[in-house]
Amino acid sequence: MRRFARVALLCLGCAVCSLLYGLSQLALSLEQEPGGGRERQARDPATLGARRQAGSAGRGEAGTGRYDYVKTHPSEKMHLAVVACGERLEETVTMLRSAIIFSIKPLHFHIFAEDQLHESFKDILEEFPYEGKVNYTLYPITFPSESAAEWKKLFKPCASQRLFLPLILKNVDSLLYVDTDILFLRPVDDIWSFLGEFNSTQIAAMAPEHEEPRIGWYNRFARHPYYGVTGINSGVMLMNMTRIRRKYFKNDMTPVRLQWGEILMPLLKKYKLNITWGDQDLLNIMFFHNPESLYVFPCQWNYRPDHCIYGSNCKAAEEEGIFILHGNRGVYHDDKQPTFRAVYEAIKNYSFGDDLVHSLLQPLERELQKTTHTYCGRVYKVFIKQLTKSIRDLYARRSKGR
Repeated sequence: MRRFARVALLCLGCAVCSLLYGLSQLALSLEQEPGGGRERQARDPATLGARRQAGSAGRGEAGTGRYDYVKTHPSEKMHLAVVACGERLEETVTMLRSAIIFSIKPLHFHIFAEDQLHESFKDILEEFPYEGKVNYTLYPITFPSESAAEWKKLFKPCASQRLFLPLILKNVDSLLYVDTDILFLRPVDDIWSFLGEFNSTQIAAMAPEHEEPRIGWYNRFARHPYYGVTGINSGVMLMNMTRIRRKYFKNDMTPVRLQWGEILMPLLKKYKLNITWGDQDLLNIMFFHNPESLYVFPCQWNYRPDHCIYGSNCKAAEEEGIFILHGNRGVYHDDKQPTFRAVYEAIKNYSFGDDLVHSLLQPLERELQKTTHTYCGRVYKVFIKQLTKSIRDLYARRSKGR
């Protein structure tokens, strides 16, 4: 009997040890893979190759440290991404300048660009002041190898690169993506703060495509599902990328929920003949099926010509001014919307270190006063209302810091 008891006790001890070992291995695997071990796209050879390419492109000249990832706590640094192809160098640099002028916390720019633009970006960005406040990394344009051709020709060259940012920037927790034709009229810190307002289900933030349904595009012409009443515009997209990588998305292709890296190609295959605005349409479809995952911010955070060319319809901008200007449809480079072009030219021509009132604000206001013959020009004060406050706040911070 005693012998049987000893054997039983020994077996019980072995079972407990095995259970403890299994639990420790499970905990270790969850630590290594926050997404629960199903991040297949992260282990895809094409994606891994893209990460290696991005890393080598990001190192730049040896010893400078300017092109490496800077691993910091998310609250210490704001991450901003942009994709530049073709003739977008000047526009992108002007956007980056606007981000630097007013922002408070350090910035890290993630610049995805065609190879022939890399040296030009390096030459220009190395001349930027504020050493220590701004870092950047240059990446090649990279798509999954098995479907690269399809993604490249979607809407505009390189535009769909933004869809793959959560899969490429694995070390980045949160990210603000903007189009090249964006101008910041207040600190990036302020839109970054929306991350703290996300509830437990929200993974991204965007603005509506239109405020007025009578002139909306999606509600009148779309041949696919879209978010809300008028759809969303992806030119300014704030992302909690850790949540994006972990989420399983509802969809209309399978009863099984799919992760970000699993859902993109099936979406494109199903809707490619029905979409007009490329990756923005795919995002609209995705958030149509997962509306609880989107935080919607007001129109002054993504102010476009549609908000004034048919009469002012962004009430928030009328009250508080424009926070982020989005010059889509090339309005910075033609005479169709001179108010937008005036703001772009003012920021492009501003020299870092010059007095912002005399070198930026006052010349801009004079140019805007010449545009009152246009619908947008009639409300030109919304273009400088927040800018005036941003300049005043900047000088106030500098005075306190002395």
